[in-house]
Amino acid sequence: MEKKKENAVAARGKRKRKQKQKTSWRVHVRCSDSNAIFAVLLASISKSNSHLITKCLLKICPSLLSQPSAIRPILALIPTLVTSKCCKIVSRAVDIVGAASLVSLEVNQEIASDSETLKALTLLLRPDTRRRVLLSACNAVLDLSTNFFAQQQLLKFYILHKLMFVFVQIFKCLKSVSLWSEGNLCFYSLKIGIMEDELLLAFLSATITLINACEVERLQNIPASLSQPFLSLLKQIWSIVSDNVLPKGAIRPNEQGHLCKSHIEVSNLAECIFRLSMNVSQLIVPLPFEVVKRGLFGTSGTSFEDFISNYWEVSPFIITKTSEDLNMHDMFSSFKQSLSWTNVPSLISSILQGLVSCFPSAPDELNILNFLNEVKGRLGCPIIYQQDIRVVKTEKQLRKEMHYFQDFHSGGSNKPRHFTMDDVLKCGQAYKEGYTVALRGLEFRYQSIAAITDALALMFGQPSVGANLYLTPPNSQGLACHFDDHCVFVCQIFGSKQWTVFCQPSHLLPRLYDDLHGSDIDCTKASKREFLLREGDILYIPRGFPHEAYTNSEVGDDSSGFSLHLTLSIEVEPPFEWEGVAHLALYRWSETWKRRCDGLNSLSEKLDLLSVNLLHAAIGIIGNFDPWFRKACLSAAVSLPPDVYNILGQSQRNIFIHLIDKIRTESRFLEVLSNIEVAIQKNENPFQQNRWLWLLHLEKGTSSGCNTNKSPMIEDLLSLCAQHKDKLEAAFLNVKSRFCNEVVFDDVVTSHRMLLQKYRKTRKQYINGMVSLHDKL
Repeated sequence: MEKKKENAVAARGKRKRKQKQKTSWRVHVRCSDSNAIFAVLLASISKSNSHLITKCLLKICPSLLSQPSAIRPILALIPTLVTSKCCKIVSRAVDIVGAASLVSLEVNQEIASDSETLKALTLLLRPDTRRRVLLSACNAVLDLSTNFFAQQQLLKFYILHKLMFVFVQIFKCLKSVSLWSEGNLCFYSLKIGIMEDELLLAFLSATITLINACEVERLQNIPASLSQPFLSLLKQIWSIVSDNVLPKGAIRPNEQGHLCKSHIEVSNLAECIFRLSMNVSQLIVPLPFEVVKRGLFGTSGTSFEDFISNYWEVSPFIITKTSEDLNMHDMFSSFKQSLSWTNVPSLISSILQGLVSCFPSAPDELNILNFLNEVKGRLGCPIIYQQDIRVVKTEKQLRKEMHYFQDFHSGGSNKPRHFTMDDVLKCGQAYKEGYTVALRGLEFRYQSIAAITDALALMFGQPSVGANLYLTPPNSQGLACHFDDHCVFVCQIFGSKQWTVFCQPSHLLPRLYDDLHGSDIDCTKASKREFLLREGDILYIPRGFPHEAYTNSEVGDDSSGFSLHLTLSIEVEPPFEWEGVAHLALYRWSETWKRRCDGLNSLSEKLDLLSVNLLHAAIGIIGNFDPWFRKACLSAAVSLPPDVYNILGQSQRNIFIHLIDKIRTESRFLEVLSNIEVAIQKNENPFQQNRWLWLLHLEKGTSSGCNTNKSPMIEDLLSLCAQHKDKLEAAFLNVKSRFCNEVVFDDVVTSHRMLLQKYRKTRKQYINGMVSLHDKL
């Protein structure tokens, strides 16, 4: 009995001592003095007292973290704390890092600059780390990633690689993705949610944020063993997300379970897929030359060199396919097989469903990230009327196009009109009423079409080739009579269509991006040629030739009178016309010449630099009147067989010699000055047409060559003309003479190919990114 009493007294004594310890603890930790908390925390760590460490960490509140003097000593302990065996300590320590990152920009940058803290975070990102700790680590990365400096610091420590590795290891299959919105249910407000999986959402958010902060070089350094499986998982998510975007941008409700909400927008996900896809080399593999050649010409007996010599940019040309061609040389077979349909309305739905808008990029853009910055927040949105799709018909009596979606076409609002599921269904009704459905950018939406257009671009030495689709009902005309600023191959996929091609109204080919108002012309009195295209046939129409087409149910084929055709557009951009080649030749020559003439005095140097730009202006004047300067240069066509290439190469050399002779004999100093004066009076930039060359000059980082920056150039010109007109004319004649005598065609071809590769690289990145967003098709 007495022993029981002694034990009870001893137990009460222990409880009192513990209560005193707790009271003493409360005395310390209730104090808001960060130094006191730090001292207790440091003592607790030295004694490995997990209970006290946890208590201390819980007392570190945002008000303390906002004080730099408080956060610095605590940050110094983070690397030690994250090595603790206690999950609560590690998780709370990382939570403190995240909370401190959000206090202010100054504190955020201080944490991001602390290499030991970032290393500690990196060590936690492992598949075998407990989910609670992983969640805290991911959230800390997200909290840190609120500014550019911190994002770049995290990337330097390869935290992105760690995130991707863990994501791929843990999350094998994703089926619980949903969408949510804080306000209205338009596309731009939709954000990603994950049902009942906060960890998955944190990893997804952190990884997407860092990928979208990468420069191109850093993206290229992500190992394929990480990027490919992660991209595959992202596409799974994208397939679910894009299916959830329903009419009017609403979301499909999902009331079952708890939705974990992120602030990752649908456009952020689309950008991440675009970025990871744009440098995948095997995504779009161009078809071999022989395959495309047989696909274009079949067994017609016409060779590529014959076509270039007799028809290219000269005359329309039809290739009628045989049954053998359709069975053995149909390069569109993969595309046809991808279309699942039983009737025309179902065909329209199969083509249009799931498409996203392909925003245009600047034609002279050489940095894909500039495009991504321009479309920030919009990438991945549904197709836009007029930009991606048109639904039109032309009444033969009026000869004028009418749009089925009048509110889209003629509305006063500048806001883009996104297509919804309702609009897709309306296209079926429009078709029944005689309207043609015209869809742009098929090379961005189907890998099989991208492989064809990429091969054509290589064959014709151009950066890219476009592909549009036209579905026309029986006894109907879609577009009114018009001419294009690009050459087209009209490829009849299904059905038949009657084409009328008129003689070109001008001996000068229209330039890409020229104002084509007035191209809807009355061709009733012009001479014309008629072509009937049946399935498999291909019609070549050079740029500048007016044309129109209609379907006729009386043709007698098995198509019920409708037509589905693709146009492959060879868009000859300014640097790849012969005038552009002349400008490039002058630019490269001037660089070499300047390096040999470093001893020039200031006035002579100014006169020579200005003379180079005046000669650029002179080339532009000649190009406005001489048809040869507007034709496409094919010297960069490098995918051709040796015999074809040799024949084509000699032809290109002869054209170049002809152009240089024209520059020598027709570049006149006074004419150039007069044209520049007229441009100044109209407040125009006389050098604007060569903007692409100026961008190339800026990329090169040199101080010589062409300068299209208007104000300094005009000021120098006016000043020197007033004071030293005779000397300027002499310098101009000297520059012209030396250039024409010294320029070497082989050197120009080398430069031209290098330029083409720059353009093709950016275009390939764009196509890869867009095709990936349509990959489920």
